[in-house]
Amino acid sequence: MFEVRVDTSFAAAHFLADYHGKCERLHGHNYHVYAHVRGFSLDAGGMLLDFSELKVALKKVCDSLDHRNLNDFSFFEQNPSAERIAYFIYNEILKEIPDLKKKDGESAFLYAIDVFETDTNRARYIAE
Repeated sequence: MFEVRVDTSFAAAHFLADYHGKCERLHGHNYHVYAHVRGFSLDAGGMLLDFSELKVALKKVCDSLDHRNLNDFSFFEQNPSAERIAYFIYNEILKEIPDLKKKDGESAFLYAIDVFETDTNRARYIAE
């Protein structure tokens, strides 16, 4: 199996409404995001997927979150955890590149999204 990964970053504020501790107060992070695509077959040019296509989609999605209060997005239900952010980014990338949803053994597919809130704290969404 082959895998390619691209990354980007964005800065945003949030708070966790159902958390009891310092994260229930408004605060911010400089998020770092990785998008992983996997597959068994390469195209005629020897690529699983053009890096630039995935990078453009990831950047577009992350730009929509950049310098925003993530609690303003109804998707997060007032609890924009790193896990929910990863899932959101996964779904939004599939809107940009719908072909990455296929898992037929031949096509490249969006395998995972990693969201780092800090250098040492990461949440990952893995496609089922």
